Amino acid sequence: MCRNIRVLHNFEPPATSDEVHAAALQYVRKVGGAAKPSAVNQAAYDKAVEAVAAATRELLDALVTSAPPKDREVEAAKAKARAQERYAR
Repeated sequence: MCRNIRVLHNFEPPATSDEVHAAALQYVRKVGGAAKPSAVNQAAYDKAVEAVAAATRELLDALVTSAPPKDREVEAAKAKARAQERYAR
C-alpha cells in the first residue's frame, strides 16, 4: 500500500493538493489496515485523511532547504529505471 507514498518536499513545482491527499490516503489506509474501510468506518477514515493531509501540507510549507529543487520528470525517469532493473532479475 505505501509504495505510492512519494517524497513531496523540494520539487519544482511544489507538491499539489492531490499529491498531498494521495499520500495521506495511503498512510491512513496502511495504519487503518484496510484499503477500503467498511461503511461504518468511512467517516473516521475520511476525517483522518483530511487531518493527515493538513499536517503534511503544514510540514511541507515549513521545511527549508538549500538544495536546488528536484525535477519531477528526472526523478520519475530514475524511479522507472530502478524498477526495470529490479524486475529484470
